[in-house]
Amino acid sequence: MKSNYIVCYDITNEKRLKKVFKTLSGIGTHIQYSVFFCKLAWPELTELKEKLKDIIDGNEDDIRIYPLPSRSKFVALGQGDRVPEGVEIFL
Repeated sequence: MKSNYIVCYDITNEKRLKKVFKTLSGIGTHIQYSVFFCKLAWPELTELKEKLKDIIDGNEDDIRIYPLPSRSKFVALGQGDRVPEGVEIFL
């Protein structure tokens, strides 16, 4: 069964930043500058964490992965036009 996750990152080095972005682009939906929405099964999440861990410098970079409830609702203000499939907008 797949679960919903928000992945946020701050990467200090341009080369590592591009690698993190490319890795997440192949897996999730880019919803903000340094934020992706991902729908992953447990093995996929484990694999993603390992890939990202191999890319970043743990002393300089920061990646956060937040689980979301399966029936997620959120508020989108401004240019929030990228709504991941299965996520409802709460107004």
